[in-house]
Amino acid sequence: MDTPAASTPPSVPLSTKVSRVYQAWLDKTVPFLIPRWVSTFLLYIIYFVRVFLLKGWYIVTYALAIYHLNLFIAFLSPKVDPSVYGDDSDDEGPKLPTNSTEEFRPFIRRLPEFKFWYSATKAILIATFCTFFDAFNVPVFWPILVMYFMILFGVTMKRQIKHMIKYRYLPFTHGKTKYKGKEDTGTVVGS
Repeated sequence: MDTPAASTPPSVPLSTKVSRVYQAWLDKTVPFLIPRWVSTFLLYIIYFVRVFLLKGWYIVTYALAIYHLNLFIAFLSPKVDPSVYGDDSDDEGPKLPTNSTEEFRPFIRRLPEFKFWYSATKAILIATFCTFFDAFNVPVFWPILVMYFMILFGVTMKRQIKHMIKYRYLPFTHGKTKYKGKEDTGTVVGS
């Protein structure tokens, strides 16, 4: 006797299949850093042109800018805040190693680049979607929002830069360190 439960695998819900395909396509974009950011920048331009032509949705734009500022600060911040490991005798907290006996801790971001890009792109798409509904078009005097954002950006970045200087970390690298040495002559050393 043939039982149908034994011969067919359990069915996977459609939403699981769709999410797996979506994740697979998303994973394929990881190595393409510059094309990802260029596409996000183009989406940003399209969004701003839409807001400019419609002459509205300034609150949505302000919220988008604040969200992107929050993402950027998380991108610049270390995963483990050095200020929480402060020594009681030293008010300045831990620093990068200055000699060979100290431990080296590489800079690990609180928000990795890929998640930063993904969240920023989703936010732009959501903001663009919001511009299709008049409920989100709250009338405001937009120069005040621009001024608020500029002040907030200035204060936040000043605080972040002071934190970076105080704890001696730089969140940007320029790739692997290249050392100058003897040119390779093609001979194998040792046997």
